[in-house]
Amino acid sequence: MAGMENIQELLATGIGTEGQLLIPRKIHDTLIEEVDKNLIPRSEAALMMGPGDIPGSSIDVDLETPNSMDVRAVAESSEIPLDQMAYTNVNFKPVKYGVAIRITRELLEDSKWNLLQRNIRTAGKRLAENENSLVVGVLDTAANTVTGGASITIANITRAMQYLEDSDFEGTTFAVGTEVINDLRNIDTFVEFNKVGNTEMLQRGFLGNIYGLDVIRVSTNAGMTTTSSYVFDRTEAYGIAEKRPITVENFELPTFDMSGSAVTQRITVKALRTSAMAKITTT
Repeated sequence: MAGMENIQELLATGIGTEGQLLIPRKIHDTLIEEVDKNLIPRSEAALMMGPGDIPGSSIDVDLETPNSMDVRAVAESSEIPLDQMAYTNVNFKPVKYGVAIRITRELLEDSKWNLLQRNIRTAGKRLAENENSLVVGVLDTAANTVTGGASITIANITRAMQYLEDSDFEGTTFAVGTEVINDLRNIDTFVEFNKVGNTEMLQRGFLGNIYGLDVIRVSTNAGMTTTSSYVFDRTEAYGIAEKRPITVENFELPTFDMSGSAVTQRITVKALRTSAMAKITTT
């Protein structure tokens, strides 16, 4: 009788748990990957230099100093005054970034997915996000800052544009954090059809172009501060030098019974003209 009681207890689904004999637990066959982040595209860089442009470990970019030559009125029979352009340069020295991935053979043999390939793909995303952080770090060195209040205002945006125009640059891009994009959604000028002239805000959730500036929403987890935004001239603001594109080198560790990959990139981002960038801060 005692043995029969044990059988009855085992057959009672009320005391069973998922994963035991009576109640199977199904594991979904598809892995739900993390969401891709919004990044500043490379097309916004004034210069994009690849490995073929960098024969050594670094490269210098020469810049004319604005307004460094002048002309003057010359009196009759007087000597023409001398003057000439001034020049500066910016040195781009790429830095290596990377991550090594090591996975045991047992995991490679028994896992539901190819863990090594998925880790490599995620490493590529991380390097792209790191590049975005470098770009944001350069934009943060803008020569001028507009200090806003709790929410960004139209006056903040136009003042940042004026800072660029004061130095003869043209604002082309408006990179914004998530809190700033929320502020823009609450400015009726950018929402009401009779004021903005279209319904893009209602269709996309934000206006893609404001006063001629291409609006780019940048993810917080890619180096962007939620309360910051940047207006800059994509033809003059910064450059990217990539000595080594994202590279994957597979390797074996027989003594640890592991396989792995080294994912690396050599890259740097430098400001060309800080006066071609303006930062807007809010609280």
